[in-house]
Amino acid sequence: MRILTLAVIVLLSACSHSDPPPAAPADSGMSPATSDANPPALDSRRKLVAFGDSLTAGFGAPAGASYPDFLQKLIDAKKLPWQVINAGVSGDTTTGGLARLTSVLEYKPEIVILELGANDGLRGLPVTASRENLEEMVTALRGAGTKVVLAGMTLPPNYGPDYIKPFERMYTDLAAKHELKLIPFLLAGVGGNASLMQHDGLHPTAEGNQRVAANVMKVVEPLLTR
Repeated sequence: MRILTLAVIVLLSACSHSDPPPAAPADSGMSPATSDANPPALDSRRKLVAFGDSLTAGFGAPAGASYPDFLQKLIDAKKLPWQVINAGVSGDTTTGGLARLTSVLEYKPEIVILELGANDGLRGLPVTASRENLEEMVTALRGAGTKVVLAGMTLPPNYGPDYIKPFERMYTDLAAKHELKLIPFLLAGVGGNASLMQHDGLHPTAEGNQRVAANVMKVVEPLLTR
């Protein structure tokens, strides 16, 4: 999971630990991923919600080029009856995610891809608090009958091993404790690759998001076909 370190160093050279990530675009929030699907009110497909921060929202990428958009295309290509809903909000932390969990549950999702915690880490927030927030979300989602897929992240080396190791372990431990499907590192094969990352070194390009969707599809596909 160390591959993310190159991807975040550029951002950190311009921002201190206390600097917030870029503000969310005005239209960010929960919306169906772009596809040839019917409007949400008429859509009877099973629901998969991608719940996360700017990496889910597709910050900086063209409209229709977030990883949930590409995930929808992969699902459609296999003719599987699932609608992907993008619940990514740029700059969100685990605290922010917990605050809007009710809105996610209103979609009655059968599957949620939970991608939160990176902004907590970049701000140097206590790992124990981030873990508690993630666990509360996992517990609530599973209590509603939702299958949770947890997306892991890592941090650059200047945060030090005493912070990085517990941060990484937060994801693996929660996945093991709650028997969750785990994406070990969401940006595997993308983070650190300048041709797949935007100039900020943190957010994938459209092509990068396409690769991220492929990473995600490998983990979620068994759940989609059950």
